[in-house]
Amino acid sequence: MKIFAERLIEQRKEKGLSQASLAKQIGVSFAIVCYWETDKSEPTAPNLVKLADFFNVSVDYLLGRTEY
Repeated sequence: MKIFAERLIEQRKEKGLSQASLAKQIGVSFAIVCYWETDKSEPTAPNLVKLADFFNVSVDYLLGRTEY
């Protein structure tokens, strides 16, 4: 799921957030954000929804199913 990792990093950097601050804002651990961004772990469905809502994008976008 490399595309997810790439898009997560892109969205986080566009908002000017660190991994730690993103983790805090969506209610997950810093480590899990690191794992997601290095493609070592995949987010659960509820966490995908949290991320999509936080970044105001679709889950499909984060998963690479759409371009926007």
